Amino acid sequence: MALMAIAPASVRPCVCEFALPRCDASCNRRMLEKTFYMACLDLNGRSCLVVGAGPVGLEKVEGLLAADGRVTVIAPEAVAAIRELHERGEIEWIERRYETGDLEGRFLVVAATEDTELNVRVFRDAERRAMLVNVVDVPPLCNFILPAIVRTGPIAIAISTSGASPALAKRMKREIAEAYGPAHARLAELLNGIRGWARDTFATYGERKVFFEELVNGDPDPIALLRAGDEDAVLALIEERQADASRLVGR
Repeated sequence: MALMAIAPASVRPCVCEFALPRCDASCNRRMLEKTFYMACLDLNGRSCLVVGAGPVGLEKVEGLLAADGRVTVIAPEAVAAIRELHERGEIEWIERRYETGDLEGRFLVVAATEDTELNVRVFRDAERRAMLVNVVDVPPLCNFILPAIVRTGPIAIAISTSGASPALAKRMKREIAEAYGPAHARLAELLNGIRGWARDTFATYGERKVFFEELVNGDPDPIALLRAGDEDAVLALIEERQADASRLVGR
């Protein structure tokens, strides 16, 4: 069944390089053809700026704080939760409108306002400085995108639809969280505990890779054991595989 076109309530301005009379999402369709370089940023102690202090700005602030970023918010007004974070000293809130000089010394900036002209300005200012910049819900005005994240202990799984459908990304996040949970996180912690032993035991990266892959994918399945609450069996399994490997390499 064909989708029925619905006239927009108001004309959305075009802010991408196409400079169309009105936005028709042409640039969003082109985003689907892009191959993003997926990376995890270390924000610990780095200065991150959020322009806008509404509900969307709050969501971005919380994400940056979860990654231990040093967060500054610039906006003439702020929702109560952002005011509280400022009062507790967890963020800095500068109570005024954005100025270009606010980008100096920042690692990244997120524009989260409802003012299209201001968002475009933030993007252009950041691009001139070769900064990381994300304009919320406008993929063409981003040089990095913020995927939906599933976090469990040391495990982080990112889900991106290249800006095509945040709603679909949220559904995938729920489904992935159900499939990969505490058992996977605990196994990651246990395996991290023997990385030093593996470096001392195996001469090459290839040998270490084979050892860990056989352990993770072998029988019995360590994930199934952890899901059953039998961590002792997993510890015994790891010790057994370590002993086998040590005998094989003569160490």
